[in-house]
Formats: sequence, structure tokens, C-alpha cells
Amino acid sequence: MDLLTFGESMVSLRSAGPLSAGGCLDMHVAGAESNVAVGVARLGHSVVWAGVVGADPQGEYILRQLRSERIGTHHRVDEARSTGVMFLEQRTADITRAFYYRAGSAGSTLNREDVDRALAAGPRVLHLTGITAALSPEARQAVEYAARRAASEGIVVSLDVNYRSRLWSREAARAALSPLARYTDVLIASDDELDLVAAAPSDGGNSDDAETAMAASLLEQGVGEVVVKRGAAGAGVHTAAGRIEAPAVAVTSIDTVGAGDAFTAGYLSALLDGGDVACRLQRGTVTGAFAVSTAGDWEGLPSRDELSMLGTTASGTTQR
Repeated sequence: MDLLTFGESMVSLRSAGPLSAGGCLDMHVAGAESNVAVGVARLGHSVVWAGVVGADPQGEYILRQLRSERIGTHHRVDEARSTGVMFLEQRTADITRAFYYRAGSAGSTLNREDVDRALAAGPRVLHLTGITAALSPEARQAVEYAARRAASEGIVVSLDVNYRSRLWSREAARAALSPLARYTDVLIASDDELDLVAAAPSDGGNSDDAETAMAASLLEQGVGEVVVKRGAAGAGVHTAAGRIEAPAVAVTSIDTVGAGDAFTAGYLSALLDGGDVACRLQRGTVTGAFAVSTAGDWEGLPSRDELSMLGTTASGTTQR
């Protein structure tokens, strides 16, 4: 396979307005790892998602949706636990709030044995996120084991910090994720997450200088690429050869949920294609733009043939 990722996928019930006011809910699959899996698979790569679901309709729905996207599933069904659920409300045009019901879920029981079996297929890239490490002690050990084993076998390890304050504190995240840098080839973080994997400089300075210093410390540890996501301000990559920046693709923003995962999917797709850092950045910004300009975590992500649409088609036009 080209890419293996693992973690918890949940059922997402989305509201177009305040949940307290009631109304209709739309059902979707949510999960950073499965978002990336969909994005990479739609771009023509072979992808496997590993995880645990409950013996319930929600788990069946998740597996059916992933398989419909031509994603291989290496999963375990936990008869004693339920599949996790989250509610998303569009509280204002610019603010979406998430409410999780995942404590003790089937997905949180992911363990080293689950990962061991999935890794046996020998993927080219292993994609991890900090979300999985936050789910339980067993899931954290699984992430550590997978990173260590993949690195020893020459598999490219991608780690997206993906900090979630509702799951753990910054201190707990820092303690779990910073040791993983030694196994990571591609480290991905938002500009406010870098200090969770690298020590911030003690002398302060402006944010750009601090980012450069933290990226340099990660490169010294053996990380090959430090990718920094900046949302509407684009993205940048620090490597031993220097720093490259790319602006965001200008689009009308509809829904920002899943945009970071979409960027990661585009970046890893270009890596799998053998593209250089500039090419990876360009594809990541395009897939991120598709995500924010369409509704849903992953539903609007492009196929390979659609990558050229943004930037070449005038806004507000109809392709005929």
C-alpha cells in the first residue's frame, strides 16, 4: 500500500445552527486520520485505515463510507463498547463548536496488536496524529510503537500534531509527542502547535524567529521536513536546504472543519508521487482550499483530475 493511517473515526452529527435550538442533524464520518485517508485515496493512491469500531450501526456506517472511497480497512469490532459520536454546531458563520461523546469508546481501545497487524503489509508512508495518542494509554503506546517500528523498517513516518484541548492538556501532549520527533520524517503542525514537539526559545523574540528556532531544533533531531500550517495565511516548510512558503489559494470559505487534514492529504500525495517540497506545498494548499470552500470534513475533497480547477476557473462560473 502507499499509505497506512490509524486512529478513531466517529459518527459526526452536524447542525446548521445552535444545537440547543433543535433542528435537523446530518450524519457524517469524522476523524483526522480517515479524512487524510479519503483525501489521499481520491488522488489515486492505495490507502488503508486501521481502527476499532463498536458492534453497532454507527460502526457499520463508518466502514461502509470508507470502503466506498476505495480505502482498505484493517479493523477490529469491539462487542462491549460503542462507536464514538460527536456533535458539530455552526454557532456563527465563523465559529463551529464540537462536542465529543467518545470517552471509553471502541476507538479508544486501539492497541499495539492492532497496529502490528496493519504494519505487516509494509506501507510506503505511515501517517500518525496526536489525536490518537490522546485517546488512552493503550492508544498512546500503539502510536509510539508504530513510529518506532516504521522508522526501523525504512517507512516514511508522517506526524501531524493535531492538538485537541478537549482531549488533553498542552503539558500532557508535549510529554507524549515530543519524543516521537526522533522517528519522524515529515512533521506537520499549525503555527501554534510547534512548541508541543520542540522547546520554544527562552529569549522570546517575534513569532517568526521562534518558529525558525523550533524548526531548526527538530531538523537537528533528524526530522526531514517541518511543515507549518497557517490557515488563510498559507503554509511553509523548513528543511536542511532552507525554507519555502506558499500562500493559500483564494476561495470563498464555507466550512473550515477538516481543512488541515485536506492540506496534509495533498502534501503526502505529492510526496508519494515524488514531487519536491514546492510541489507538495502547492498541492496541499489546493486540497486545503477545496476543503474550506465545500461543506463537510472530507466530502468536497478533489480527485486528481479536479486538482487543476482551483486557480484556473473564474469564481462564480459554471464549467460546461
